[in-house]
Amino acid sequence: MSYTPRLKKKYTEEVIPGMQDKFNYSNSMQVPRITKVVLNQGVGAAVNDKKLVDAAVDEMTKITGQKALATYSKKAISNFKLREKMPIGCKVTLRREKMYDFLDRLISVSMPRIRDFQGLTVKGFDGRGNWTMGITEQIIFPEIDIDKVNRISGMDITVVTSAENDEQGLELLRLMGFPFKKD
Repeated sequence: MSYTPRLKKKYTEEVIPGMQDKFNYSNSMQVPRITKVVLNQGVGAAVNDKKLVDAAVDEMTKITGQKALATYSKKAISNFKLREKMPIGCKVTLRREKMYDFLDRLISVSMPRIRDFQGLTVKGFDGRGNWTMGITEQIIFPEIDIDKVNRISGMDITVVTSAENDEQGLELLRLMGFPFKKD
């Protein structure tokens, strides 16, 4: 018996029929799907303290369950005291089961922990069905121990879909359970 993430099961049982009804797809393979989730965290203070990038990589690894990669500057900017190839952040790209597990935890556990949460904005779409949101505090994730956090920082989460436009991407994410604000 193999493991199937709860959100993937929801996609096959509820989302595909719902999208076929709304957009009149003739084949279930035409229905858009989530292809990957990219988490990105910039650590601006890492110019002065290299240990902040290591702490960000460790936190991102705990949150996603996959090893995070440090990102490096591409060019030197003297006003920011930034040299070429200095570590300035971290990123993780999630696919398949880890992606579905992360999204399930994000929707059902982490988003309700956001202070004064009113719903997600639909302004994060890019015109091709991909959606990006920003989180201001990494402590909304239950994997992070608040007592061991030495610096509160945010991150960007990008959900990449195979949708052709924003309308299809929004409907896909809404059916997946993302709590978007009502118009």
